[in-house]
Amino acid sequence: MSERAGAVGARNAPPGFAMNTEEPWIDVAVPIRNGMLHWPGDPAIAIRQTKHLERGDDATVSDISFGAHTGTHVDAPIHFFVHGAGVDRIGFERLIGPARVVDVGDVDRIEPSDLDDIRANDRILFKTRNSRHWGEEGFRPDFTYLTTEAARFLAERGVWTIGIDYLSIGSAEAGVQTHKALLDVGICIIEGLDLSRVEGGFYDLICLPLRLEGLDGGPARVVLRRRAAQAMNAERGSK
Repeated sequence: MSERAGAVGARNAPPGFAMNTEEPWIDVAVPIRNGMLHWPGDPAIAIRQTKHLERGDDATVSDISFGAHTGTHVDAPIHFFVHGAGVDRIGFERLIGPARVVDVGDVDRIEPSDLDDIRANDRILFKTRNSRHWGEEGFRPDFTYLTTEAARFLAERGVWTIGIDYLSIGSAEAGVQTHKALLDVGICIIEGLDLSRVEGGFYDLICLPLRLEGLDGGPARVVLRRRAAQAMNAERGSK
């Protein structure tokens, strides 16, 4: 495990965040609901009301049970490294700032040949055919994923953040190696995005996982706001 997997980034807010815009924020997080889709073998999602106004109680109170990798969530290094950082130690510069949505179309896996114009400190969110399937009840084992070779390519380029629109960045067969290639160099992984209402292009990103002390991951609310390509290109050109 590298030093970067042990402490993922600083806590300062990133530069270049576009605050003056009339573009709307787009919610790209999957709603958490009772019985929703989850990774096979992970805890199921169960929600029940222990108190309810309709039953004459003085307030409605819900009991919620789910795994750390439920719905839209962030993976932490400790997910695959014993002494890795927990989700509460991921730096805000990985989670907030300019990002690029890359639409890879209908490919069944993302290879190095699909990756164009990747630069150090980039935040990349992959839009795939997966986003069309969030309305389905069952788990799809044929989801589009990032290959281990592509993960190593991104690690070599020094990107900050990688996101994808299903429950795992890696395949069911080689997912461990893909995760390790990214997490070992401090790359933040966001999984379970719903990018069905988002086109490829440049955006402002806000991703805030629950502050779960020392845990391997945490559900997150993620929003995007369209960003002028000129401003993004100017910023990327200054790197």
